[in-house]
Amino acid sequence: MPRVVRLRAVRDDRHRQGQRPAGGPPQGRPDHRRRPEPRHEPPADAEKAKAGGAKIISVNPLPEAGLERFKNPQTPKGLAAGASLTDLFLQIRIGGDQALFRLLNKLVLETEGAVDEDFVREHTHGYEEFAAAARAADWDETLTATGLTRAEIEQALRLVLASERTIVCWAMGLTQHKHSVPTIREVVNFLLLRGNIGRPGAGVCPVRGHSNVQGDRTMGIFERPATAFLDALEKEFGFAPPREHGYDVVRAIRALRDGEAKVFFAMGGNFVSASPDTEVTEAAMRRARLTVHVSTKLNRSHVITGARALILPTLGRTERDLQGSGEQFVTVEDSMGMVHASRGRLQPASPHLLSEPAIVCRMARRVLGENSTVPWEEFEKDYATVRDRIARVIPGFEDFNARVARPGGFTLPHAPRDERRFPTATGKANFTAAPVEYPRLPEGRLLLQTLRSHDQYNTTIYGLDDRYRGIRNGRRIVLVNPEDARELKAADGSYVDLVSEWTDGVERRAPGFRVVHYPTARGCAAAYYPETNVLVPLDATADVSNTPASKSVVVRLEQSATD
Repeated sequence: MPRVVRLRAVRDDRHRQGQRPAGGPPQGRPDHRRRPEPRHEPPADAEKAKAGGAKIISVNPLPEAGLERFKNPQTPKGLAAGASLTDLFLQIRIGGDQALFRLLNKLVLETEGAVDEDFVREHTHGYEEFAAAARAADWDETLTATGLTRAEIEQALRLVLASERTIVCWAMGLTQHKHSVPTIREVVNFLLLRGNIGRPGAGVCPVRGHSNVQGDRTMGIFERPATAFLDALEKEFGFAPPREHGYDVVRAIRALRDGEAKVFFAMGGNFVSASPDTEVTEAAMRRARLTVHVSTKLNRSHVITGARALILPTLGRTERDLQGSGEQFVTVEDSMGMVHASRGRLQPASPHLLSEPAIVCRMARRVLGENSTVPWEEFEKDYATVRDRIARVIPGFEDFNARVARPGGFTLPHAPRDERRFPTATGKANFTAAPVEYPRLPEGRLLLQTLRSHDQYNTTIYGLDDRYRGIRNGRRIVLVNPEDARELKAADGSYVDLVSEWTDGVERRAPGFRVVHYPTARGCAAAYYPETNVLVPLDATADVSNTPASKSVVVRLEQSATD
């Protein structure tokens, strides 16, 4: 049966900019001799879903090549033929998603038989308040907030109403706005209305990150761990874990800046280049007494140090890990809550490299000494002993070692998905009714979103070509709708400074960006990070989640001295 799947580009963390290349086409100039090549990264499940009759609505301020002309390089047929995954492209104005879903919810409510009344009655709470807010949604305001036409939204509604199982998928294009939390709650409202939570083939699908980090929260690596987790940890290991809350990324930078924190310790990552407000972040790091990085490769963060600095080289996940009990493996969790083994196959870069578990265990033995009853040496020799402890502390990991040995691993339990059981204060899924928010754009300004290029993985930039968008030899570029560019007198190929404007009156400048005329949504622009991190103040974060608001930055274009 048809489903509606909402796909957004995945945009994760950042890296330091490269230098402008010598020779070749002008920096950031599209290569008009070739079209942008198809993106090869949409999930294979999307292709399978299309083959099964699924309908896909793509909601994005930018056209995505992979959703328009997807080629699957893993099969000869897919590589030769290619296909369009998108049935309807809604080129939304940046930050207009909450308004779109609020109106769709209003239209669903007004359609006879569209609401799953049995599900709403048995499994939800707060419906009446939500429904009253949704019915008040205004067409004119929605069209202003989204930049869409009435016909486009009505076409989307028809696809929604024809769908028996609906998935909504999003990534940082939704999570990095001031009003991200109410936006995602409105998405959940949308799914609850038609019973698309706990139904096979339906539900929420947040793209949460990469497999080497997204299981951290599951393992309790969280600045606000749950009481139940701390209780289980105390029972298993016989010590009293700290109960006070720690720092998220933004608060950690503030703590270093203000002298409240003295030591910075990172397991992987490129913290400086991944964080907002580059100048403030670097100054905060330099105030630390000690900075420590456990890393597989050098990066920008390693040269922004405290009074003392250590770099602890470690094995990569692709390298063989031999310990006292033999060859080891670690486990990873993917975006769908699947846990599976990850074994390195390559010869280590050096025989002297330690694994991350070995580094942690040796540090613990040195620091805690004989006072610790935890068998750190045993943990280092045999990672299976660590998994045995995890099995007794974290629900869903029972019989961990046996289950992860099976091909494909195992799926973590999820009460709403598996049982339509909701572990909330009300015992049900909660509808919400937040006011609709969206960015207001002053005259002569653009709303900037940050994004990755094709030759970029996390904070690592492998090249200066963006095959997604036909950009060659450049990263300091800004994509601007041609009509907006003409109004702003920003010629294609000219150089501008990006100046961000905030309600506190503070302006920030990223100089020397080449204007590229590109079919963005009207009033919207896009540029790569980390080059644009300087435009986002440390305190510009999403309400509730405190996530940096890097996807809706009000900017003006000023002629650059580079031009």
